[in-house]
Amino acid sequence: MKILSIILGVILLAFIIVQLYAINGQRNIETYPYEVSKKYDAFEIRSYEATLFTSVKLSTNTYKDASSKGFSILAGYIFGGNEKNEKIAMTSPVAMSLEDSMTMMFMVPKNFKKETLPQPNQSQIKFKEEPAKTVAAISFGGWADDEKIEKYKQKLKLALDAEGIIYTNRFYFFGYNPPFEVFNRKNEIVVELETKTPNIPK
Repeated sequence: MKILSIILGVILLAFIIVQLYAINGQRNIETYPYEVSKKYDAFEIRSYEATLFTSVKLSTNTYKDASSKGFSILAGYIFGGNEKNEKIAMTSPVAMSLEDSMTMMFMVPKNFKKETLPQPNQSQIKFKEEPAKTVAAISFGGWADDEKIEKYKQKLKLALDAEGIIYTNRFYFFGYNPPFEVFNRKNEIVVELETKTPNIPK
């Protein structure tokens, strides 16, 4: 019984250390910059500046399949899988387009430009310039899955319809936490808005 208690204590201590490490890591990570234009009960309107991403297009439309495969490919690149064997800092969030063929994207740290990024070893990795955009974003906690993503996508659409805000069909999933982080998990569904719509706050 004493040995079991010691083992459980060690496991608990290791768990706490991992969670503290994850929380501290999130504080220091570079994030996709935006400004909030207006907050509603269920969502908020944001303006994102033009930003460079590394991306990989995947032949699947399910989060379960795309998240693991896409993350593995892009993480391989930033952890040194490139012509210079150069490590590139992780950024947040991990973005994924919600289409028939999903595209996963990692934001490129601001100290890099497209011309200075090392070429990836895997040919399916592309550098993608995302233009400045106005979006609506809705947040949810816990671990994401296909059911939750669809639920909050529909919830966002209903909330936008109720406010008369016109949106495009360009939806994205944003994930902010590593898989091993248990507390304060944050996920978002984001949709680009029709910027000529008068209902969009300036």
